[in-house]
Amino acid sequence: MTAASDSDDPRVPIVCPDCETTSRIPLSDVADTIERHNEQLHDGEDVAAVDPDIVERIADLAATDLGLLEDSEPESESDSEAA
Repeated sequence: MTAASDSDDPRVPIVCPDCETTSRIPLSDVADTIERHNEQLHDGEDVAAVDPDIVERIADLAATDLGLLEDSEPESESDSEAA
């Protein structure tokens, strides 16, 4: 990856409660950076991770995109037809 593309890569907040640190890592480097940090400083334990607020927000966006948070329309229509 070139330096120009690195500057365009979204930066993801990473937190480590044990080290009391937060940093922003390019999206393309997140998995490797977290794995390296945890291996070097926490004996491989999953301590450092993507900021939980970001994880929750992404999960909400994905659930909305997949329609998992919407009321079930077919059940509502069949319920009203049966009545």
